[in-house]
Amino acid sequence: MRIALKAAGMATLLALGACGGNADDRAADNIESMAENKADALEDQADRTGNEAVEDALEDRADNVREVGEDAADKADDNDDARVENQAGAVINQM
Repeated sequence: MRIALKAAGMATLLALGACGGNADDRAADNIESMAENKADALEDQADRTGNEAVEDALEDRADNVREVGEDAADKADDNDDARVENQAGAVINQM
């Protein structure tokens, strides 16, 4: 599952990279990278726990972080607004 999610994330980043080099595109890439890093850390934490319920909760949280990151990246790109990066970063870091 993690490999498929990483492959999907990389495909999304490649697609965004092909769109151009505007500030909103770079912001969208940064947002997705922040979310992916946070989600990876949560999954690593889940792998280290011995409690299945905690592992499931952490994996669900990682999935949620990815979704929030994708939504925020789409918002930055759709609205042509790079300022969304700061707002999204704050939200992702709190998750």
